[in-house]
Amino acid sequence: MDNKVFDRIEKKYLISDSQKKKILPLIKKHMKRDNYFKSEVFNIYFDTDNFDLINQSIDWTAFKYKLRARSYGGYDRVFLEIKTKIRGKDNNPGFKRRVMITHEDFNELVKHNKSMVELAARSIETKDDLQIAKEVDYLIQNLNLKPKIMVSYNRQSYKGDDDLRITFDENLMYRDMNLNFKKEIRDKIYFKDSQNIIMELKAQGSFPLWLVKKMSELKIYPQRFSKVGKAYELIRKENNV
Repeated sequence: MDNKVFDRIEKKYLISDSQKKKILPLIKKHMKRDNYFKSEVFNIYFDTDNFDLINQSIDWTAFKYKLRARSYGGYDRVFLEIKTKIRGKDNNPGFKRRVMITHEDFNELVKHNKSMVELAARSIETKDDLQIAKEVDYLIQNLNLKPKIMVSYNRQSYKGDDDLRITFDENLMYRDMNLNFKKEIRDKIYFKDSQNIIMELKAQGSFPLWLVKKMSELKIYPQRFSKVGKAYELIRKENNV
């Protein structure tokens, strides 16, 4: 959880519980559990009142970015993350920058009582922190971004000796009201079909052959997929938009 800047290839796969059970033994053979093997993840996505950033992601534009706040269950920290992606560049690399604040500070930010720069100054750790905080402030102030959608899930994480990392996200839920880093009774089920697990591969370079062969055998193929984009589509259907 300590890295601040990430530059890597990311691929998402929608898989069933059966497919997970078949590929997991091989992953365990070649990889180890991450230091944070099991975690409960809460993401609050910022957007405009017209949901311009989410629509940009759904439309698969050449350049897209998102601003989200992420917190882990039982962990009193919030990561403000700026994610960018350029389509058609080097196998679609993802670039993420993030700065960390407390839950109390996050509430100050969304109430506009403090800027991100002011809050980050309380716990600056690297020279990148201040620059990332400035970027967060710029996006919030110039685009008038606000917390719009929360997506939560349970994650299992594996890491290889190289830069490979594999995560499984299950029990996805979402809501667009009373956005905080807790589960609530109003949370809604995200997936309603058999392919209800998101497997994500992250690496600096190519994926290992043993993994590629197994995924091909199990007919596991990459898909364009946005967690918040899917939640937004579900919310629109609920509201008959």
